[in-house]
Amino acid sequence: MTDINTHHPLDLDAPRFSIRKPEVRCDKQGDKPDAERLHAAMHSFIKGISRPIAAYMESCIHCGQCAQACHFYVASGDPKYTPIWKLEPFKQAYKREAGPFALFFKAFNLKPEVTLAELEEWQDLLYDSCTLCGRCTMICPMGIDIATLVGLARHAMFQAGLVPHELWAVAERAEREGSPLGATAKVLKERVEWLADDYEIEIPLDKTQADIMVTLSSIEIMKYPESIVALAKVLDAMGADWTLRSDGYEATNFGMLSGNAQWQEDLTLKIIQAAIACGAQTVILPECGHAYGAMRWQGANMYGKPLPFKVLHISEFLAESVNSGKLKLKKLDKSLTFHDPCQVSRRGGATQAPREVLKALGVELREMPSSGDLNWCCGGGGGVVTIHRADPLRYKAFGIKMRQIDATGADMAVTSCANCRQTFDDGQAHFKWGRTMGSLLETVAANLAGHEH
Repeated sequence: MTDINTHHPLDLDAPRFSIRKPEVRCDKQGDKPDAERLHAAMHSFIKGISRPIAAYMESCIHCGQCAQACHFYVASGDPKYTPIWKLEPFKQAYKREAGPFALFFKAFNLKPEVTLAELEEWQDLLYDSCTLCGRCTMICPMGIDIATLVGLARHAMFQAGLVPHELWAVAERAEREGSPLGATAKVLKERVEWLADDYEIEIPLDKTQADIMVTLSSIEIMKYPESIVALAKVLDAMGADWTLRSDGYEATNFGMLSGNAQWQEDLTLKIIQAAIACGAQTVILPECGHAYGAMRWQGANMYGKPLPFKVLHISEFLAESVNSGKLKLKKLDKSLTFHDPCQVSRRGGATQAPREVLKALGVELREMPSSGDLNWCCGGGGGVVTIHRADPLRYKAFGIKMRQIDATGADMAVTSCANCRQTFDDGQAHFKWGRTMGSLLETVAANLAGHEH
């Protein structure tokens, strides 16, 4: 699988024979002694091994194909960024402690014992250079879900207190204040009142009963507030019975990205409990990729039973509304290219929904090479955009997206993830690039046809 962006050909033997260990670059939380950090990590590694995980650990054939799928490898040409290599400490722990031949691996030291120094070195690979985009998972000929394994390895890193500081800080703030960017319930109320007044539109907050409960991401509240207005306009045009809830509005889940399962659960349960409290039949997730994965695919696991409501990403809701005739759109006479958020499309399965919306808008859709499920990541997901020391590599990876979008020659570029949009804004400023990434939701709201309730 090649396209105009895979400009670093892969030596298939490189992952086995030429990989250099990453440079030491490690942040630490707390004052645990080294032995306790290592013990906590090893306990988490072993705890995370289920039958499917064991099957993954036994399946790798060292073919190196996952390297070609990784934007960080393709952008740098450095084999240390081969996705499966990022799991080496996890694999060492499995082989020595839980695998079928663990006795032999330990007796003959066929896999060395994991050390704290090794975990410190691997912080770069597990956090700075992995967006959990899952492209490697899709490409793996053995079906190894590498992205999920990286997520489990992050659990161990968090238990050891070995998380990049910026990512840990926003995750801790989300747990403490309810929002990673300080968009507290008080800030939300003030922002909603301001937007409702400025744009002369009703934005219902804390209704006791509603058919639909909508959620937001901190980035939308703090940086892209027009998306809240756009959401209100769309729902108003449909005559929907909806609400925001100040006790469960934040869909961004940095607990998941940092590797703290308890914080992830706490943030998820706030949304679930708020939806139940107002009797919502549908919960709409915002233009945020990992928020979709956290609630749509992991929410029931955190809740402990099936969710008592339907969960839709905003692009899915728009597609359903357009297809059912509840939402009427004007034609937009422009060419447009769409950036697929990894966690919504490839990892989430909602690849066609935004294309159905764009079809209803009548745009000329110009697909990028390797679009849809094979889309190249923007480089900022998985918490990477928060880690400043990762910027040089992230900008290299972003070059893939710039080349792809420029090659389409489209008039507009839109996405359905505010985190992707933020990454594009940052890349635009860094490279002084003449492109702006727009919002699918805001594009829809700007092209609403007349609608009678």
